[in-house]
Amino acid sequence: MVLVIDAQIAGISGDMLLSSLVNMGANKSKITDGSYSVEEFLKGSKITKMNFEKTVKYGTEATHLVLETSENYHERKGIDIQECILSTSDKIGLSEKAKVFAKESIKSLLHAESNIHGEPLESVHFHEASSIDTAIDIIGSAIALDDLKLFSDEIVSTPVAVGGGTLTFSHGTVSNPASAILEIFRGSDIAICGGQAKEELTTPTGASLLVNLVDRCSEFYPTMKIKSIGYGAGSKNFDGFPNVLKIVKGEPIEEFQLDTIQVLETNLDDVSGETIGHMIDRLIANGAKDVTVTGGITKKGRPTNLVSIICDSSSTNTLINTLVSETGTLGVRVRSSSRYLVPRVIVSVPILVQGRNFTVRCKIVKHEETVKHFKVESDDIKTISDVLSLSFKTTSDLVSNEVKRRLNIK
Repeated sequence: MVLVIDAQIAGISGDMLLSSLVNMGANKSKITDGSYSVEEFLKGSKITKMNFEKTVKYGTEATHLVLETSENYHERKGIDIQECILSTSDKIGLSEKAKVFAKESIKSLLHAESNIHGEPLESVHFHEASSIDTAIDIIGSAIALDDLKLFSDEIVSTPVAVGGGTLTFSHGTVSNPASAILEIFRGSDIAICGGQAKEELTTPTGASLLVNLVDRCSEFYPTMKIKSIGYGAGSKNFDGFPNVLKIVKGEPIEEFQLDTIQVLETNLDDVSGETIGHMIDRLIANGAKDVTVTGGITKKGRPTNLVSIICDSSSTNTLINTLVSETGTLGVRVRSSSRYLVPRVIVSVPILVQGRNFTVRCKIVKHEETVKHFKVESDDIKTISDVLSLSFKTTSDLVSNEVKRRLNIK
């Protein structure tokens, strides 16, 4: 199964994720009982009321967490919240996956604050995140995800709305998104966007939960059959859109896989063939999925070479630097593009060619467990060709026939 966390309009907070999971069907009693266990490990904090209620946000019915607490403390260190979460996870018997999720989520908050303030982890003080609310959001979400058995699903996030404008809190007034949000998302594959409000849409707790939960980020929903939907409301109200996090669970349709890639392009007007050949090698070595060079004509009849590169967002900056340093180009165009992929697996196949044993790598496309198509890695064919002193074409024919025999392909 696949779960989509749709935060592209209203962002995400800890209580919104927890509420959306309850709306989808997570056991409220189990979540509430586990959340009350937090009190034992967080002295000075008490839950006076906790309930999940229905609410309507700009025409959308959703579940909202109603939480009232009594707090009697001056300030807390981040490690105090961390120890509370770890101890509570053990006491209530979370699964190992849920324990890791809870542990890594609070660690993301700690590391973000440590990096921002230049303090060691054990010295970091939480301010807004020091209340029992943070522990409840993390523990409650872990319980709910466990209850719905979502840790075994593929989890996809849309780009996340973070809002805009300014934000005033314990460290004064800053631009939104605040540094903690940027630190948490830095290094992840999750894309962020401004959104439709000049206010905070995504909280540090929500961001920490998200980066430790999702497998990938996509602008588009994967191809799937919808099975269940959850709507989790935030506390704020906005004009023009519902302050609601939407999560969607579905059964993936495996005929095609949809992902998002970056396409980098530039025109080279005065570069030698040797330079272009070396550039291709360097781009592939630095993470390009594919490189295409196409000849053309530009203004005033000048010949040109259009270089197109396909890559992941995490490789974009490295590949732009490589492209500039190798060719001297003065500009690179960048755009996001979706693509459909035929699911495939790579297997190693032992073969016998002219009395010699080899192993080749094959990309295999299956349909209902039947191999429909395969392609042998060209580097492996080249190696066998050199060993047997045969032409590449002859070797390719011999290897393909042997692979068909081994894989029982008709």
